[in-house]
Amino acid sequence: MREELGGVKVLIIILVILIIVAGAVLAYRIQKDKQNSQSQIIENNNSILLQSEQEKSVQIYKGNDRPIAVMIDNHSDAWPQAGLQDAYMVYEIIVEGGETRLMALFKGVDVDKIGPVRSARHYFLDYAMENDAIYVHFGQSPQAASDIKRYSISDINGIEEDGTTFWRVSDKAVPHNAVTSTEKILESAKSKSYRTTSTEESVLHYVTDEVDLENGQTADVVTIPHSDLQTVKYVYDKENKVYTRYARGEEQTDWTTKEPITTKNIIITFCDNYTLKDTENKGRQGLKNIGTFDGYYITDGKAIKITCTKSSRDSQTVYEDENGNEIQVNDGNTFVNICPTDSEVTIEADAENVGNT
Repeated sequence: MREELGGVKVLIIILVILIIVAGAVLAYRIQKDKQNSQSQIIENNNSILLQSEQEKSVQIYKGNDRPIAVMIDNHSDAWPQAGLQDAYMVYEIIVEGGETRLMALFKGVDVDKIGPVRSARHYFLDYAMENDAIYVHFGQSPQAASDIKRYSISDINGIEEDGTTFWRVSDKAVPHNAVTSTEKILESAKSKSYRTTSTEESVLHYVTDEVDLENGQTADVVTIPHSDLQTVKYVYDKENKVYTRYARGEEQTDWTTKEPITTKNIIITFCDNYTLKDTENKGRQGLKNIGTFDGYYITDGKAIKITCTKSSRDSQTVYEDENGNEIQVNDGNTFVNICPTDSEVTIEADAENVGNT
């Protein structure tokens, strides 16, 4: 009898031990599943936060790709142009004969067709340098050639290339038919051992929250006479919150997509040009752009007065409001129109008679 009782006690003890072990295993599994669940929640939350941060980060100017500045022909025989809509900034400045020329800046984008590409003018180098850009052109003025060497500009000149970086198209006449692409430009840059990355901050202080120029004047139509020949007009599209660009009464369109050229931001800088006295006597221009100049910042149907300060040719321009604060710029592309101080720029609230300049 005692032996039977002893056996029962042993079985009971074994059962108790097994129950304890099973409970411990079950508790461990429950705790492990809880930790895994919490880890998954944390991972999901981090992913959401990262996506949210990426969505809030500036999109027009991001990454470490070095900007590329391309001289774009703006003669009427060159219209329409390709690539302007893909640029984060486009500078428009007067050249000889009352024409203007454009310099389009690209960063971290793949553009198959850019052009027509035209020759360099020395004052455009100032804006290529302040954007830390590789400078792309097809030919050059004597002053530009001298300054490219003087400032050690990373330049790509179509006249000196091997025939693969640029090509001519048949639907436009020479000299308005040379085009290139970002891929070909980067191939050339690498062959010349040019730096293709940059850590420089953008010239403009972009922000992700929509800029509201609440105290600005209404700007539905902005007209900029660069010269008797070239007048530019921007008309506000309230639905899409962008400006459509016109020149000489004609809506500007993209050569490839046929879509209108639009811009989120417009900057106007008033500074004078003058005629150079060089050996070729072609009426080429100079630009008095070092110093502080009046201007406007225009976005989302409003305009404010600003000052534009450039302390040296290779320094970044600082754009400030009337209180001396650097302006915040909407995350989007920008056209910078540099025009004479006596240019009769008009900023209107009436969007009628679109395109009549």
